[in-house]
Amino acid sequence: MEFLERGRAALAFPDFRRYQVGRLCAIVGIQMQMVAVGWQVYALTGRAFDLGLVGLVQFVPFTLLVTAGGHAADRYDRRRVLMAGYFIQGLCSLALAALAIGNVQRVWPIYLVLAVLGAGRAFASPAASALTPHLVPVEHFSNAIAWGSSARQIAMLVGPALGGLLYTATNASPVYLLAGLASFLGAWLVLRMEVRLGRMEPKDLSWSTVLAGFAYVWEKRLLLGTFSLDLFAVLLGGATALLPVYAKDILHVGPWGLGMLRSAPAVGAGLAALWLAHRPLQRNAGKVMLGFVFLFGLATVIFGVSRSLPLSLVALAVLGGSDMVSVVIRLTLEQLGTPPQMRGRVSAVNMMFIGASNELGEFESGATAALWGPVPAVVLGGVGTCLVVGLWALLFPELREVDSVQSP
Repeated sequence: MEFLERGRAALAFPDFRRYQVGRLCAIVGIQMQMVAVGWQVYALTGRAFDLGLVGLVQFVPFTLLVTAGGHAADRYDRRRVLMAGYFIQGLCSLALAALAIGNVQRVWPIYLVLAVLGAGRAFASPAASALTPHLVPVEHFSNAIAWGSSARQIAMLVGPALGGLLYTATNASPVYLLAGLASFLGAWLVLRMEVRLGRMEPKDLSWSTVLAGFAYVWEKRLLLGTFSLDLFAVLLGGATALLPVYAKDILHVGPWGLGMLRSAPAVGAGLAALWLAHRPLQRNAGKVMLGFVFLFGLATVIFGVSRSLPLSLVALAVLGGSDMVSVVIRLTLEQLGTPPQMRGRVSAVNMMFIGASNELGEFESGATAALWGPVPAVVLGGVGTCLVVGLWALLFPELREVDSVQSP
């Protein structure tokens, strides 16, 4: 019983539960939406390069605005900033539904809506990350990160599967409408939270305060090493942008199979997060992180060469589980190693790295697939991830030396 109670420690706090359920709804919505967007764009153009642009058009506004979003999270009520971001996400879903109902045959209106979505995420993401430490006592923070990661992976499991099934049974517009409803529900649950933080940054607005997160990360080599490791590892090893190509042209499994492929990483990640919630890392956290990022690259290679749906699903599950171990370690180091008044801006820097690795990684995958084909693009990206791990272990010895995530 003590083992189970310790594993559920963060769930005892009502605001944490409301936050996680709201976040789960919002992520389910966005994951449903991205299945529909990927299939719709590829059906309209038939070009892998256009799938890469799906990531790029979100990455550019996100990158341009995430610093302002981090500053907003430190200057205003983080709860309200997050709620506004979820509301914008819901409006974007409704706009995509309107385009689908209107049978729009061009992709640029879809890209325009996705750009607005990227701008909304630039404010929501830093606020969400900076809000978590205020919902549980510090001794339960690592447990909160693990449960938050579990909720995210459940959403990433349910969302793509639900989106794929609904798209197969109907078309894109019901997927977008349900995604919008999920996002609005997430915004309402965040509104019901009782935590009130107000202004965290006492200094007046200036360029130095806006950019303070970059200066802090640059001075803290451990944070710089963990953020940049994720950037380059996922940038090279990200194969998710090409899942529509694999589903349609290589594995021949259709939209329903695409939903399964997009859900598989969440299965592995969710299991890993649940394990970490009950069995938190005690020693050698840095070496463990490096080892699992290497496994991430290896799983990417196996997925790239697979022609079997079961093997592809297993490889993607291992990929997701490996990434989750790295995520829990990185987020715990980031939040516990950052002063409360700086968490929004430091989270913004981390989100910029994550956004670059995900959205820019999708563009890189689409571009290399257009040049060399999807299989060489995925395999070479996985090999590149493994090489990055070795290089970062040499460039940032601080990563190897991290022992406990509770005391960065």
